[in-house]
Amino acid sequence: MKARGSVFKYGDNVDTDVIIPARYLNIADPVELATHCMEDIDTEFVKNVKKGDIMVATKNFGCGSSREHAPQVIRDNGISCVIASSFARIFYRSSINIGLPIMESEEAANAISAGDEVEVDFDTGVITDITTGQTFQAAAFPPFLQNIISAGGLLKSLKEREENK
Repeated sequence: MKARGSVFKYGDNVDTDVIIPARYLNIADPVELATHCMEDIDTEFVKNVKKGDIMVATKNFGCGSSREHAPQVIRDNGISCVIASSFARIFYRSSINIGLPIMESEEAANAISAGDEVEVDFDTGVITDITTGQTFQAAAFPPFLQNIISAGGLLKSLKEREENK
């Protein structure tokens, strides 16, 4: 399993209220909700993001409230992977639950720049900055997590497993 795309880069402590501001959480339509992703720190994000792009941040990405809307709107905008130095634990788990791949690599998060072309190999954990030629090692996803992500989230993977019995 691989992802490849252009990078949107952010700093430390990007909290869930920045990812999707609470003032929009009354919007039931996921497509409309996704149009507000990152708007308080990057007004051009939803205009410029393309399917397959990659989000990179430094420390403590996804801190704040435990709302599952945050990884959902990132995924709904076409982001194929989030790379960060570290993630808030609840955001990490929520991301896996909804099928958003995330990788922890401080070295990659610090070295990769906005606009770089990056490829991520989830089988090996290798992150390649195609723009600079640098490679970084993150933990590879174990097969059970790859199954969850490939299925589109935890509930969908459980449903698939039941159907295949």
